[in-house]
Amino acid sequence: MTKGVGGSNRAAELAALSPWPNPAAAITPAERRARLEMAHRLMAEQGVEALLIGAGASLNYFAGVPWGASERLVAMIIFRGGDMALIAPMFELGSLQADLALEARMLTWEEDEDPFALVAAALREGQAGRLAIDPAMSFHFVRRLKAVSPMLEVSDASPIIDGCRRRKSAAELAIMSQAKAMTLEVHRRAARMLTPGITTTAVRRFIEAAHQALGAEGSSFCIVLFGRATAFPHGLPGDQILEDGDVVLIDTGCWVKGYSSDITRTYVFGEPSADQRRIWEIEREAQLAAFEAVRPGVPCEAVDLAARRVLERAGLGPDYRLPGLPHRTGHGIGMAIHEAPYLVRGDKTPLMPGMCFSNEPMIVVPGAFGVRLEDHFHVTETGAAWFTEPSPSVDAPFG
Repeated sequence: MTKGVGGSNRAAELAALSPWPNPAAAITPAERRARLEMAHRLMAEQGVEALLIGAGASLNYFAGVPWGASERLVAMIIFRGGDMALIAPMFELGSLQADLALEARMLTWEEDEDPFALVAAALREGQAGRLAIDPAMSFHFVRRLKAVSPMLEVSDASPIIDGCRRRKSAAELAIMSQAKAMTLEVHRRAARMLTPGITTTAVRRFIEAAHQALGAEGSSFCIVLFGRATAFPHGLPGDQILEDGDVVLIDTGCWVKGYSSDITRTYVFGEPSADQRRIWEIEREAQLAAFEAVRPGVPCEAVDLAARRVLERAGLGPDYRLPGLPHRTGHGIGMAIHEAPYLVRGDKTPLMPGMCFSNEPMIVVPGAFGVRLEDHFHVTETGAAWFTEPSPSVDAPFG
């Protein structure tokens, strides 16, 4: 039997969990002001006078407002001169003010008013001739803004937003380290509570409860796959029932202070077959090769190439052919589970200290099984540093 897999139960594993000791500190107002200063510099470089941020991860990043997008406009205008205005429904004003981490003018609209006319008026008042718009904002919102202000010049705010968010501070790294450590602990306990006949739904419910028991804001997502379903990177519909000899793939994460974890472990319930063992070991070698390719200044695509070379030497692939690696090697991570830049051919963004990525060069054997080992690293001045140590072996996936 694979070490650390099975032998316990849900109740025992949950009972052993308690809120995380020594939680990471929250982002300070001083750090948020530094983010705004960076945005102002990038706005000047892009030649824009104002930045429109919609509800979502970027609004949380700049202003500490953890609201998701809906049909009602909640947004912030950041003017290059330093002024900020939060546009909000009048009946949500108190809730938004309670969340707001920095001072900003409040521009409110009633349900029978057009919030985009309010945005257009604020831009005219601020003499903002060119506006950069959050790429996460819906096209419907952009179209409505252009309808009330047809002469407004708009551009994509990705260079500004990504320029601010892609390099994490020491405080962000500490929060992310906590989130990832929590998820790895949940992985360990999920493996121990596995038993023949358990369903994937039961395991997902355990993972959600375990994340919450540790003090996370809940699971950010959860994929649990058994047997043949592991050959599909994001699984198959319906429940699966665990049997001896099944490959188990669990990919999950949690939220801590607005930042996400995202870790995958793959192992065998029982004794690994020769083929399962071979593919698992190639996967681990590819993951380590990607990690070792990281250096400041190296393009993102070079990390993807390093992993693929390992697979090709083992007779897998090439490129995206199966058996092999059907997707990119990794993605940026922070306040969104997937964010720019990406470890994939064609992304020539140079790696810089503070950038954070997943490292997950999954191997798929069609019709049989798949193996994905996913850990995260951040770029340092000399290379890379793991947030969580990779799985050491197929026989003892948690050490």
